[in-house]
Amino acid sequence: MKKSIRSFTLVLLVAAALAACGGGDSDSPMSGPPLLVDAEGNSTFDSTTLGSSLTALPIESLSAAESASLVFMREEEKLAQDVYTYLATVWGGQTRVFGNIARSEATHTEAVRQLLARYALADPAATLAAGVYANTTLQGLYTQLVAAGTPSLVEALKVGAAIEEIDMIDLNKALLDIDNQDIVLVYQSLLKGSRNHLRAFVTALTAQGVIYVPQYMALADYQTIINTPMER
Repeated sequence: MKKSIRSFTLVLLVAAALAACGGGDSDSPMSGPPLLVDAEGNSTFDSTTLGSSLTALPIESLSAAESASLVFMREEEKLAQDVYTYLATVWGGQTRVFGNIARSEATHTEAVRQLLARYALADPAATLAAGVYANTTLQGLYTQLVAAGTPSLVEALKVGAAIEEIDMIDLNKALLDIDNQDIVLVYQSLLKGSRNHLRAFVTALTAQGVIYVPQYMALADYQTIINTPMER
């Protein structure tokens, strides 16, 4: 009953929360969406606006699926930040894309951390160094991705695109079992960021003369994203 009722009103409630934070064309630093997008597609959470957006939404009961998703997503966003930070040390002299998106991803994992704190859930990444994860699957994925991105710039850019594909698949799957308005707000923003970052990596690959083929997403879903401009 809880999920069926909210399914019709969730989008309106989230929109109302954003409006309460000053959504629109105002120049106030509190106005607009919590995710800021620059000309290159780097999509970064504004902590003040996000905090106001979350405050405007109720703290609801958490299902087991929602709790597990928050814990996992905290580390998955950390993985993106860690891999891009590593690849920036290897390929930063040839492209800014890894360093730029790593900085954006730092705000993504922080946004999920805010949700963990909001619901008094333990943070699995609180004391973990870069490249270290409590989740063994993510630990293995990190090792695989940094190895794959080390031999060449092209392979590194493909790793970046793959990470964004994986993020979107996992977020969309998680949203099937999530109806808490604050979690939906953050996850939808993360999806928007991943779409923009995928576009950025594909643009960088195109500049290298490479036509990217999606490694995880359905081709039709990938083409829909790539054929749509950067989202603001």
